[in-house]
Amino acid sequence: MIEIGLALLVFVLLLGGTGLGVLLRPMLPEEHRKHETVQLVQLVLGMLVTFAALVLSLLTASAKSSFDTATNDMRAYAADLIQLDARLRDYGPDAEPARLALRRYTASAIASTWPQERPPEGDYPRVAGARDGQIESIALGAMLNDVGRQIDTLAPHDRYQSALAARLIDVFGRVRDTRWRLIEEAHGTVSRPFFAMLTLWLILIFLSFGLIAPHNALAMVMIALGAVSISSSVYVIVDLDTPFTGEIIIPSDSMRDALAHMNQPLQAQAPPQ
Repeated sequence: MIEIGLALLVFVLLLGGTGLGVLLRPMLPEEHRKHETVQLVQLVLGMLVTFAALVLSLLTASAKSSFDTATNDMRAYAADLIQLDARLRDYGPDAEPARLALRRYTASAIASTWPQERPPEGDYPRVAGARDGQIESIALGAMLNDVGRQIDTLAPHDRYQSALAARLIDVFGRVRDTRWRLIEEAHGTVSRPFFAMLTLWLILIFLSFGLIAPHNALAMVMIALGAVSISSSVYVIVDLDTPFTGEIIIPSDSMRDALAHMNQPLQAQAPPQ
């Protein structure tokens, strides 16, 4: 998993920076170890630590905001699928093939997007899981487009079905737009060059720790704990930034609720209020 790999890499680099500082400390001339110099280093170090903490907090907030946006879009996507299925029910028997195709698509999307969870029951195509953090594969996109083609071929018999057909086209367009928005949101938004620069700043901070820290076990333990804390925050940022991969992912509850609604028999549907 790339999230764990990046966190471990940052942890190793931070400890490596500290070790380099410890090795360089005996090589410093005596005037560089004076109290005034150490105080200046501590002042600059405090400024760098504050700056790094601010950047990490902003990255965490940005990643959490992106994750929440993707979660809300997934809920809206599931709600639009329910609306589409409900309008197809209202249209009548002529729309039954489109409804069956929509159910198969929804079940396949759940099994593909959340392969680590129990797949839905029923008969539907098993497609390959999403790759590179994407929500859907080309095969799933083709299944959804097939639903749209079946909606376009509906031939209304009266004004009621004509109004429903227009509504179906509108709802399907919203489903398609939300799908593409989710696909784009699945990609990470944290800039890799910026992330590399932040890592360099953190390495310099820990190198400074190694230069001024006393050579005792407690100091080394505290530095190691600081490296663990920062690397774990990096893990959280990267994991939140990819909402469909890793340990922190968008839950499948909304899509499973949509599929359960589609599987309800016609007579079990409550009349509109």
